[in-house]
Amino acid sequence: MPVLAYVADTAASVPQRTAVVDGDVVWTYAQLLHRTGQFATALRAAGCRAGDIVAAAGERCADSVAVLLALESLGAVYLPVHTAWPAQRVADVLRRAGAALLLAYPAGAGGASVSAAASVTAAADVGVAVLGAPRADAPAGDGVPPVAGDRALEARYCVFTSGTTGRPKGALVEHRGMMNHLWAKVDDLSLTADDKVAFTAPLVFDISIWQMLAPLLAGGTVVVVRQADLKFPRALVRALEQHAVTVVELVPTVVGWIVRAAERRAGRSLPALRWLISTGEELRPALAARVLAAADHVRLLNAYGPTECSDDVTHHEVTAADTARERLPVGRPITGARLYLLVSDGNGAWRAAEPGEAGELFVGGVVVGLGYVNDPVNDAAAFHADGLDPHSPTGRLYRTGDLARFGDGVVHYLGRTDRQVKVSGVRMELEEIEAVLCRHPDIGGCAVLVTGPPAAPELTAFCTVGAPLETAALRAYAGRSLPEAMVPRYFVTLDAMPLTPNGKTDLHALRRLAAPDRADSAQA
Repeated sequence: MPVLAYVADTAASVPQRTAVVDGDVVWTYAQLLHRTGQFATALRAAGCRAGDIVAAAGERCADSVAVLLALESLGAVYLPVHTAWPAQRVADVLRRAGAALLLAYPAGAGGASVSAAASVTAAADVGVAVLGAPRADAPAGDGVPPVAGDRALEARYCVFTSGTTGRPKGALVEHRGMMNHLWAKVDDLSLTADDKVAFTAPLVFDISIWQMLAPLLAGGTVVVVRQADLKFPRALVRALEQHAVTVVELVPTVVGWIVRAAERRAGRSLPALRWLISTGEELRPALAARVLAAADHVRLLNAYGPTECSDDVTHHEVTAADTARERLPVGRPITGARLYLLVSDGNGAWRAAEPGEAGELFVGGVVVGLGYVNDPVNDAAAFHADGLDPHSPTGRLYRTGDLARFGDGVVHYLGRTDRQVKVSGVRMELEEIEAVLCRHPDIGGCAVLVTGPPAAPELTAFCTVGAPLETAALRAYAGRSLPEAMVPRYFVTLDAMPLTPNGKTDLHALRRLAAPDRADSAQA
């Protein structure tokens, strides 16, 4: 069944149960269903049909949930675009996806969002109609249309990810893959009607999908966390405590903020919180240990998964014993996901990795998406026929580009295949250097990049620190675990890592801090 059917069932049985909280706005399940009907009516009137790709440009808010449900009810494909993207990127995404419509919301933004969206499409000659959000007092028309037929194989959403060529790629995910992931979250987190799940993710980040929808499957509540509260640790903790949030998912950089805030407070922080989920980037053991120490009532989940495979494909509850490892496990496959470790012979043939041997991670099962929208070149490179499972529900395998190994019944992530670099003739993994530096007690987070001209590359480490640190001391610390060639030449200390709109470390912003004429270390 689609998510909307569960929302309708809850609205019929307990219509006054709270579905969405967005600041002072509180919607019951009945009100959410009504607002969804308003959007569905407006979209139908604008000519939206099943199979159409509809771009949605808006801020994270209560309407975001209604928009996604309305598009599901119509059998349309949800394509989130970021309001902060440059106009040319928006136009490129709309054109490459073949979007039929651009929905600009929320209604509270007045005509500004619609006007801006119209300007983008007109200037780029995209030819996409622009629709504004219906007013709060707009009629719902016939309401939400009944969901007819089997929609399991329909494309449900399209999320554009960064491409190595500089052009984003639009990953199409099926309805069945989305539902499989939603139920994995409900089951593995034991979500119930008593849970309040924080909606923290940017709309263009695929984890926003489950944050909006999984709580509704369990009859729980979606709590919208505004962007202003995500910028400051104390504000974020205050927002989570104010609404008694029980589940929150954050990237490790923001997890670090939460931990520092908790460590500085007297008394227990976030007393209602049951689960803290880390995703998007690698969670370091040192940070995980601090989480478990600062919030011993909270369970910590490490999740891993590519956008192309319906979001997370593994879950792992982190224990104190795990934090003694060099790297945390990413866990076991969720129901419906099949994971394979393959080793290339360099000539196009692959074999299964031996027990304990590192290999490249491939994903199969119902979670594998439909590929990249209108992008046959990237599609052919990443998606392959599944010759490993004769009963594969999709017939597809996705090549992640990640190195991993199996051990103790779980998956151990080892890094990206494309983060192996050569400096001064020595081949190395940047993530190995980061892992060593993150074990330093005063380093909260770290990113290592190759900087300088191609003829004279150097390693630069960008570190968030809790106390002033000298370059000589940091080099000496790294040198106790790494060969000389892998010890960064430069260190830049930061109060916090710059983040992309998706909440990941902004590597381009870090490169701008790596001035070629600086001293051995700098503070930004």
